Amino acid sequence: MTATDHIPEKRTFTSGEWIKVEDIAHARSGDKGDMVNIAFIAHHPEYHQLLKQLITPNKLAEWFKGWTEGPFEVWSVPGVSAINCLIHSVLQGGGAISLRLDAQGKALGQVLLQAPLQIP
Repeated sequence: MTATDHIPEKRTFTSGEWIKVEDIAHARSGDKGDMVNIAFIAHHPEYHQLLKQLITPNKLAEWFKGWTEGPFEVWSVPGVSAINCLIHSVLQGGGAISLRLDAQGKALGQVLLQAPLQIP
């Protein structure tokens, strides 16, 4: 087994098709005070553009509705075919005082891998 055995084969997506984030990326996440930082790293460099199109501040606001009103920031990290997301005010004051089940936001990236996205 190699480090890349878990990466799905590259494929072409059809306009209107529904996919999960995990179909195009893997994720890492963690806390930054009362904020969560989530990086989505494309499985293949060709998927980087899809990440930039599909995971936007508005999409994050949709996913985190009821948890925080943001703000939500997204940056492209083209050197590693990734996007980096920062979600403000989501940890109820921060890891040391938060009553959230995942007080450091470590699981949020993994949870969002199951989120649905529609190919434009």
